[in-house]
Amino acid sequence: MIKVVIADDEVRVCKLLCNLIDWKALDMEIVGVAHNGIEALELIEKLQPDLMITDIRMPGCDGLEMIEKGKQIKEDVDFIIISGYSHFEYAQTAIKYGVSDYLLKPINKNELLNTLNKIREKYRQKTQQLSREEELQLQLKDNIGKLRSGFFVEMLLSKNANRADMKIDEINKNYLFKFQPTCFQVFIVKVDCKYKDLCENMNVVGEKIVQTLNKSLGKECFDVETYLKNSRVYGILNYDKAKQDVVRKKLKSSFDDILVQQRLYHEIEFTVGLGRPVEDIRQLEDSLLEAQWAIRQRLMEGTGNLLEYAELKNHHESCDSIIAELTENIESPLEVLDSEGVICEINLLKEKMLNKPNISGQEIFDLVTAIYSNCLMLLRKYKFNISDSELLYETFLLHADLCSSAEELFELLVENICKSLGIIVKDKMQTDIKPIYMAKQYIQQNYMKPITLKDVSDFVGFNDSYFSFLFKKESGKNFTEYLSEVRLNKAKELLKETNMNIANICEAVGYADLKHFRKSFTKYTGLRPNEYRKLYA
Repeated sequence: MIKVVIADDEVRVCKLLCNLIDWKALDMEIVGVAHNGIEALELIEKLQPDLMITDIRMPGCDGLEMIEKGKQIKEDVDFIIISGYSHFEYAQTAIKYGVSDYLLKPINKNELLNTLNKIREKYRQKTQQLSREEELQLQLKDNIGKLRSGFFVEMLLSKNANRADMKIDEINKNYLFKFQPTCFQVFIVKVDCKYKDLCENMNVVGEKIVQTLNKSLGKECFDVETYLKNSRVYGILNYDKAKQDVVRKKLKSSFDDILVQQRLYHEIEFTVGLGRPVEDIRQLEDSLLEAQWAIRQRLMEGTGNLLEYAELKNHHESCDSIIAELTENIESPLEVLDSEGVICEINLLKEKMLNKPNISGQEIFDLVTAIYSNCLMLLRKYKFNISDSELLYETFLLHADLCSSAEELFELLVENICKSLGIIVKDKMQTDIKPIYMAKQYIQQNYMKPITLKDVSDFVGFNDSYFSFLFKKESGKNFTEYLSEVRLNKAKELLKETNMNIANICEAVGYADLKHFRKSFTKYTGLRPNEYRKLYA
């Protein structure tokens, strides 16, 4: 028997949970009830339960603290959270601790029963209490799930799939569907959040979405299949054409239930994109493209909506020319790594595009991603060191896909371009400083020789004009000024520390003309060479 402890500070909730389910039929037994966190921890230590059903907020020791400490007492204890407390940090932290599920009050019997059945199955697999028949059934269920998911991977989402030859009988046979030759419709549930939150929460959130959809739509359709990929739940509905309005209402109702879950994740947003119904399975791709277009439209219309297909339009005629124009405008500031100039051009474009009538979310997304791609291309053109630009672009696409508005998308664009420019500037500073350091060393070791700008430029491997510009930028003085400074400082040392006559000192520090040396020394120190010697020697 699976040992269960129930913990809730409301006595009536505990009684409801005890009487709501036929625990014995699930091979489960309620071994204890607690009304605060401290009692719950004591029961975990004393009874070593397999499952804990707990409110997230309780006196003495709240649910989260109790979960953390309970896991320390018995590492493999499962937790189900039941709560009406809609606060993101609580739900997110609970998921990090590894809770099996969370349910909102008022408690839905069927939802609780489904969760308990999953835990029962997990427990029996863990303890190897399965009969051979049950093992085969579980394996078959897993294989069927993989096969049906394969339809999305191989036939619907693949760019290389041959959809023109799709036949219902073959698809039913190969992927174990129960499709009927009636209506087919694709929908997408889109999750928008920070990338870190997506990685931590998407499996739990995605499973909740799938459960909600199957529960509502299963009875109205010949078949329903969902597929979770990144931040999207893709779905195919197959139903009788006469039920089109009913199915749409059920889908809207399901989305309303999903939005209830959003109360637990106020930093996660949901949107549904709906393609049009098609009567030929070979047209599923059309319905998919329309659902994807609808999802992109949230950038303009906002999240939290069910967005339906519209007639797909080509880009505004001016969009491609706008991309070309912006690329030309940002080329000059990119060449000199002027991030402010790039930001100014992008902000002008953003204002122009968002004020265009009937601009679509898909066009905005394509525009922003094209701009980022062109920026990377221009940086490569000017030989700036961009490590793995392909990976940079793929990462940008991942994060761009999680933006829930056009404003947020443009902010991401500016942030990524400025970050790349900042890295390049930092690397370039290091790259430029090293040859200047080498040049100064060379000058200090060869100042006594008739060295020229070309000699030093050749030594560090730059052309004369670029080296002269770089030397002035990094040193604050030009090559001639720096060479004179080195020579005259050495002359000061010789005047103070030796008895060499001034003509010999002039020659020793690299001056060929004594008159020019005297004039330069006087200008540099305010004293003639012999006066300097008398004063400091």
